[in-house]
Amino acid sequence: MPSLSIPTRRRFVQSGDVRLHVVEAGPTDGDPVILLHGFPEFWYGWRQQIPALVEAGYRVVVPDQRGYHRSDAPPEISAYDLPALVNDVRAVIASTGSDRAYVIGHDWGAAVAWALAAWHPEAVRRLAILNVPHLDVFRRTLRSSPAQLLRSVYILLFQIPRLPEWLLSRADHVLLTRLLTASGRRDTFAAEDLEVYRSAWRRPGRLRGMLNWYRAAARRAVSGASPLGRIDPPTLVLWGVHDVALSASMARPSADLCRDGRLETIDRATHWVQHDAPDRVNRLLLEHLGG
Repeated sequence: MPSLSIPTRRRFVQSGDVRLHVVEAGPTDGDPVILLHGFPEFWYGWRQQIPALVEAGYRVVVPDQRGYHRSDAPPEISAYDLPALVNDVRAVIASTGSDRAYVIGHDWGAAVAWALAAWHPEAVRRLAILNVPHLDVFRRTLRSSPAQLLRSVYILLFQIPRLPEWLLSRADHVLLTRLLTASGRRDTFAAEDLEVYRSAWRRPGRLRGMLNWYRAAARRAVSGASPLGRIDPPTLVLWGVHDVALSASMARPSADLCRDGRLETIDRATHWVQHDAPDRVNRLLLEHLGG
């Protein structure tokens, strides 16, 4: 189990019939900050943000989202529908004894954070989004931009049953490891970080759970998902401009869909912005959370 340089607490939160593994740090009476990771990471993806938030006095709560690491990984695709993922975060917030929290999300975690803020704005004190567009902006861009459609073509491969799990697990997850290293800077992921991720991916059923997020999203797209609409909580959108999967052209329209939205772009950073520029990301997050 990876550890941090600061004390952490481990516990589990029940969300319906799914048990979520949660790592926590900071004072138990501090204002809760929920950090939501994306694919193919787990709570460890926030290792460079947790100490800075704790030092500022926050109670930092970082779940492994369903399908990942030590959280349950239901085999059914329907278990990864967006309302279920949002309810997981609501359960994590409730487990702190508070009815609302600061919410920060990256990648798929940011998609869940967008939906939480749209559907349950009363639960989100302030929202911070890292390198994922508002879901309405993403849907519009896919329809109008061949370039973004090409960037997203890997999602079609993930729809095939069982084959992506087999491919990504070959040679101790060499393709999944390359996905990380090829989409980041040369120094984004250290060798020891990649081994920590591989240890999480080796857990039975976790690759299927992680990929089922994409399969459930494709089903939503086919069935015609309802728009999220305007976001009420104050929102910070952080964007590493060298994201190979998501066009930076979607950043400004996403911030503009927020009642109180602010965009900060970070040069020389990739999709993995919190790894590439941790000091700047931490400073901007603390500034935003403090209002």
